[in-house]
Amino acid sequence: MGDFRTQAREFLAEHVEAWKRESGVTDGAPTFEQQRSWQRRLYDNGWAAPHWPAEYGGRGLGIVESMIWNQEKAAAGAHSFFNIVGLGMAGPTLIARGTERQKETYLPPLLRGDEVWCQLFSEPNAGSDLGNIQTKAERVDDTWVVNGQKVWSSGAADADRGILIARYDPDLPKQQGIVYLIVDMHAPGVDVRPLRQIDGGAHFSEVFFSDFVVPDADRVGEPGEGWSVAMTTLTNERMSLGGGSGDLAMPFEDLVALARSGERSTDRRVRQSLARIWSQRKILDLLNERVLTALQHGQIPEAEGSIIKLVMAGLVSDSAMQAMELAGASGVLTNGTSQSMLGSPALHIGGGTDEVQRNAIAERVLGLPREPRPDKEGPFRQTLR
Repeated sequence: MGDFRTQAREFLAEHVEAWKRESGVTDGAPTFEQQRSWQRRLYDNGWAAPHWPAEYGGRGLGIVESMIWNQEKAAAGAHSFFNIVGLGMAGPTLIARGTERQKETYLPPLLRGDEVWCQLFSEPNAGSDLGNIQTKAERVDDTWVVNGQKVWSSGAADADRGILIARYDPDLPKQQGIVYLIVDMHAPGVDVRPLRQIDGGAHFSEVFFSDFVVPDADRVGEPGEGWSVAMTTLTNERMSLGGGSGDLAMPFEDLVALARSGERSTDRRVRQSLARIWSQRKILDLLNERVLTALQHGQIPEAEGSIIKLVMAGLVSDSAMQAMELAGASGVLTNGTSQSMLGSPALHIGGGTDEVQRNAIAERVLGLPREPRPDKEGPFRQTLR
């Protein structure tokens, strides 16, 4: 793995600063189009997705190299979150479960950054139990007619395509009557409504489908396999949160500089808070190393993803709150500081709530019994919701 890490570092050392200079990237976060330009630079040089098979634009490397690549990008300040649903979730799902036509049609523009994807799983009435989705997909000849609503869809307002799960047979148990579809977000029958967040942004959207027609050729897996295909997507989602996840938090050096500039570096309470944040960062690094070690030995990590998600959310929240406390009134006027504080609660919800992660840890690490689930076997239409 040492050779690959060296190659990654050499490429990043050669290209990151050149990309920032040519694209006009300053100290702030890159814009959407600047991130797209970085993705195209990676594609042109064969680094867009090192873990993808070579025939689909990758290098045929493993998940270990993928995590190393994410770590090195984060260290170089180039861990872009551009099209993370497409690159980290939809693409790997199509590679694993899609048809050859779907791979040939959708993977090249996705990898180049020409097409951005979103995930259309969550619904208003499904809560944390994805099996409770109610969006309907009716088979009509060689098409599916979709009606329903999705919510908290990251990046849907900018997306060209989406991955959607819908219910086609309410007489089957809830995890069996589901179909998985690729959808055109610009087609008639799709209504995307951005949701304004407390930090002023609109990263999430609710999406309404009204007699929206999807060709059967854009179905991934057989009808009834939608749940297992969705689990493939969610597994890739957890892995995509790996290597660079600590990059979401304010840099520790910036927190220390804030403490010193405000003459708070000798305050025992501030020092203890900074020590806790540093410890969270170290724990996150060690957890990622643990996952890498397991993968290198052919083991499949189980609860580590849930633990990493919890630690990452806590780190981002604690860093943002500490920055705001140190900055004082001036933090309200500083977009980066105030937006980080206002946006950090979302990380305790998105990608699986803290409560869901704790349940997974309780069952897989502590061996506690699973909650009774009598609703898994009967017809979905008889399920109490």
